[in-house]
Amino acid sequence: MNTPPIALTIAGSDPSSGAGVQVDLKTFWSHGVYGCSVVTAITVQNTIGVESVYEVPPHIVGAQLNSLLKDIPIKWIKIGMVFSKDIILEIASILKKIRIKNIVLDPILLSSSGHRLLKKDAQQALIDYLFPLSELITPNIPEASTLTGIELNNKENIKHAARKLVSLGTKRVLIKGGHSKDDLCEDWFYDGTDFKTFRSKRIGPIDMHGSGCILCSAIVANLCLGKGMVDAIKGAKKFIQLAIKNNYNVGRGRAVWG
Repeated sequence: MNTPPIALTIAGSDPSSGAGVQVDLKTFWSHGVYGCSVVTAITVQNTIGVESVYEVPPHIVGAQLNSLLKDIPIKWIKIGMVFSKDIILEIASILKKIRIKNIVLDPILLSSSGHRLLKKDAQQALIDYLFPLSELITPNIPEASTLTGIELNNKENIKHAARKLVSLGTKRVLIKGGHSKDDLCEDWFYDGTDFKTFRSKRIGPIDMHGSGCILCSAIVANLCLGKGMVDAIKGAKKFIQLAIKNNYNVGRGRAVWG
């Protein structure tokens, strides 16, 4: 039996399985990609919101990562919630040594319920150490605004923010427009030279947990399957549309997919 391509997610654990490591693994498997995981934080949360976050000691994060990398031929890596500066430094030092270039970073700053998932003093470390390692970063509009200091209230400002994010070290950026209130959901992709807009009809009103994690991990899965970056994003956009349509409620809060 042939081994499927293998992706790795480095992220926080969500016990409700709506986001984080759990939904990344489900997304990988739905694409026929085998998923491995490195847990950076244990969150206490349910469908209503995040109650607290417990950081995994950085050396244990590093031990997980080193153990996987010396044994398993990982094709692409997704980095999600990293929580602290020390965890960022640990991850970056290991990835620099092995020179893995296939990395997608989802710069998660806050939970949907407003709980901080990246410490304030870690934001600059995220930019300095993980942006330069990333082939693509996938911030949503609030994250892109926080990372650049630009208010993303029109298309020109979105383009300005995309250029600034690339100037900070990443090769490409996809600014996710799911937080807008328009009938069309627009995501803006910039590869350092050209812009491309991905449009889809907004499905709603649906309040769904983990959609950003699903979109990013679907991009990684498509890249693992050999698609180019633009086609991987197109495929992920189609996948998240299906995921939103097929959401359901497992608790009293936000809907989930899985």
